Amino acid sequence: MNLIILLVVGGLIGWVASMIMRTDAQQGVFLNIVVGIVGALLAGFLITPLIGGASIMDGALNIQSILISLVGAVILLAIVNMVRRGSVR
Repeated sequence: MNLIILLVVGGLIGWVASMIMRTDAQQGVFLNIVVGIVGALLAGFLITPLIGGASIMDGALNIQSILISLVGAVILLAIVNMVRRGSVR
């Protein structure tokens, strides 16, 4: 059950992050899920130890963990855009 919740929340986080970074037209549902989950991992390892709390990868599903995962997904998309195009956009 946790895997299904992680996929759904990861997909929503990836979709919102792609809307923020204006890459939604280039991504499909699968890539949104991947961006959301990898962004949550990135945030879990880098951001969460700095400010405290838990990530959605640990099973914590609250506003703080979702916002932290969203920030991680936006950072991930910014890095991908920088590598692809040479600019964040």
